[in-house]
Amino acid sequence: MYKIKFGTDGWREIIADNFTTANVRKVAMATAKWLQKLSDKPSCVVGHDCRFGGEMFAEETARILASQGIVVHLAKGIVSTPMVSLGAKKLGADAGIIITASHNPPTYNGFKIKAGYGGPATQSVIDEVESMISDRDISPALPLSHYEKMDYIVRAELEDLYLEHVRNSFDMEALQSISHGLVYDAMFGAGQNVIKKLLPDATLLHATHNPGFNGRAPEPILKNLPEISSLIENNDRFLCGLATDGDADRIGFFDEKGRFVDSHHLILLLINYLTEYKGFSGKVVKSFSVSDKVEQLCKVKGLHTITTKIGFKYICEYMVTEDVLIGAEESGGIAIKGHIPERDGIWMGLVLLEYMAKTGKSISELIADIYKNIGSFAVERYDLHLDTETKDNIVNQCKAGDYATFGSYIVQSIEDTDGFKFRLGDAGWVMIRPSGTEPVLRVYAESVNSAAAFSILDAVKNSILN
Repeated sequence: MYKIKFGTDGWREIIADNFTTANVRKVAMATAKWLQKLSDKPSCVVGHDCRFGGEMFAEETARILASQGIVVHLAKGIVSTPMVSLGAKKLGADAGIIITASHNPPTYNGFKIKAGYGGPATQSVIDEVESMISDRDISPALPLSHYEKMDYIVRAELEDLYLEHVRNSFDMEALQSISHGLVYDAMFGAGQNVIKKLLPDATLLHATHNPGFNGRAPEPILKNLPEISSLIENNDRFLCGLATDGDADRIGFFDEKGRFVDSHHLILLLINYLTEYKGFSGKVVKSFSVSDKVEQLCKVKGLHTITTKIGFKYICEYMVTEDVLIGAEESGGIAIKGHIPERDGIWMGLVLLEYMAKTGKSISELIADIYKNIGSFAVERYDLHLDTETKDNIVNQCKAGDYATFGSYIVQSIEDTDGFKFRLGDAGWVMIRPSGTEPVLRVYAESVNSAAAFSILDAVKNSILN
């Protein structure tokens, strides 16, 4: 029997296989039971992104919650994950639910739980909800109109709420002054309307409704963004490129030459801007796969760093209890002080655009400024699609300490906060970790430049697969 299990970020499955209305009802009922423990009259924000069946699954969730006496703020139309998180906080709801599979391939959908503070629910909450999921089928609830008449389901304008929050938080005049130089690739995702409304002079790509994402996973990494890179490279008027994933909580970015700027560099840029131009301070919380250069820059600036397991929920726990400047993942999920404790690809893109407008510098010039303090570097990644037996065997060998060398690279030490990070002395490091959301083994490497990082990756791939 199929057992519903939450991964690194929500419950995700293939639509019509295990992600069905029957299983969504089970998860919604378990969430309702958790919410009933929080308040005498609990409330919850519910929304969906652009994926196939999103509206149907969101309405099914809303009906189940309403049937259990929970007031549901049901989003009108397509919304992003940050919109649901912000909505939960602004509307004073006890939680938020977004129907999304984020950056996963178009065959997937998912169910994410957000807390009332505007960020991911903690692992203890996820464990509690998961423990209450019944194996028995849950009877369908009454029609949506029934609960709307009773005011248990009310419509919420989450996009308008988000737009107002942006306009109150940014120097919109500065953003608009250079917005003609921005190319935004929505990847057919939930961020598609926001840039249209905020920065109408920007050039937009893939900003239409396409639940199949043109057959491409909406993950904002270089291989999925050939059009934006080519457009900037071949047109001098563009200053930078921004891309966001399916639910618009992850960022991809390009410089004025059409070169991809990875999250490690974006984190460094954001730290610089927040400290030097905003005058902010606070701790820097980063996931285990983030570049060592972040810690190096923090030492220069006198900032304390904390390293967590992979998964933004672990970062979020610090953001709601301590003074945190930035919380960041290697995968493009970043949150900063002054916003909600939630990843937000559009928000981070606007901060970077504001940085450029305030300094009059290009992204490559701003990166060069950082290199003066900490030196240049590169982090590269391979996603290995392996059968379960091979993947498990590699992980077990990592656990057993069987890898003392990878080709000519000698392992100096091993860290196992989440996955296995092999320190290779002056050469850099390599990390092996199974994905928590896909049948993939991820291998990361950091070194002095991209060629050196790929050399490490190739040596590791050859070692673990032969």
